[in-house]
Amino acid sequence: MGEDRRLAAVVALAQGMAAAHGSREAWRAAAAGACRALGGSFAALSVWERELGRLRVLVNVGELAEGEEEFPEDEAYPVHQFAEITEFLHEQWAGGGEPDAWVETAEGPAAGRPGYCHQRVAALRRRGRGCCVVAPIVLHGRAWGELYVARPAGEAVFGRGDADFATVLASVVAAGLAQTERLEEVRRLAFTDSLTGLANRRAVDVRLEQAIERHRRDDVVVSLVVCDLNGLKRVNDTHGHAAGDRLLERFGSVLSLCGAMLPGALAARLGGDEFCLLAVGPPADQVVKAANELCRRAAELELGDGVACGVASTEDPIGPVRSARRLFRLADAAQYRAKAERAARPVVAGRAGPDDPVVRLADEPSREAGGERRRFRGRHAP
Repeated sequence: MGEDRRLAAVVALAQGMAAAHGSREAWRAAAAGACRALGGSFAALSVWERELGRLRVLVNVGELAEGEEEFPEDEAYPVHQFAEITEFLHEQWAGGGEPDAWVETAEGPAAGRPGYCHQRVAALRRRGRGCCVVAPIVLHGRAWGELYVARPAGEAVFGRGDADFATVLASVVAAGLAQTERLEEVRRLAFTDSLTGLANRRAVDVRLEQAIERHRRDDVVVSLVVCDLNGLKRVNDTHGHAAGDRLLERFGSVLSLCGAMLPGALAARLGGDEFCLLAVGPPADQVVKAANELCRRAAELELGDGVACGVASTEDPIGPVRSARRLFRLADAAQYRAKAERAARPVVAGRAGPDDPVVRLADEPSREAGGERRRFRGRHAP
């Protein structure tokens, strides 16, 4: 491959990783880009999990052999079977050397170091591959894992030039992985409440819109539990804001625990003393049961005065739910009624008969025009 083509391959790999949305897409783009650049038929990206002492395969691309999966759940190899991970992939650059790639064939080593690795050679033979090039990946100054590209038996064996090019590709992959990590952290912070570690209002808005779209399309049950933690101001005024923060954190843990009763539920802090659970799929009665448990546990907290809890579910008689906004208004109105009544149990929209006051409150014109309290703050108790 000429220099221009190699440069174009490097640029394409970098662009593919930059365009990825999330880690999995970035892993796939890295492996696929390296496979194309080196003229391979198969490529894999693996990470060294130090705490488990293993090399775990993140992604396989190209011509997969029997038993190989694109994103394997449990394909991992003990690090002691690949000594270059702990020896070559550390000692070489720790002593000032470069983490160069090397080539191995189904017959043994071909170019570069660290030398013969019988497990890798056996794997080549078992999967019908004739050779591979292995390039260590260094991230943040530490051995992160390796890039592996193979060719079928009978095709040209990788040479020294290919190994050198693989070293360059591995450095591009490392830069892409670092960028992905930064973007993942930015995304995490954008959708996470910093005090409790729960999701934030932005995350709820996104997930609720997606859930309502599924409800409209597939009639999936969508339920929302909205909570208002009672007594936070009194705790702040009496014991200080540090105590108030501890109460918020403790209730966040209780919310997460109760949310675990509902497969896939999203536990979130909306802001201040307001929290919610979003459940997609579980029946309404199961959601109400989790909300009851939440109220019980909140009442047992050392600080605070329990929680006011409202539930709205598309499975209950609340009328058509065509927007996320309406389901939120219903749950919000149910929670507001629970607070006004000092209810020890959740109030559930639609379960008080045909003229349910919660549904009426949620749908009255002033709420439609003025919005729920959480968005517009201008409305007080009915």
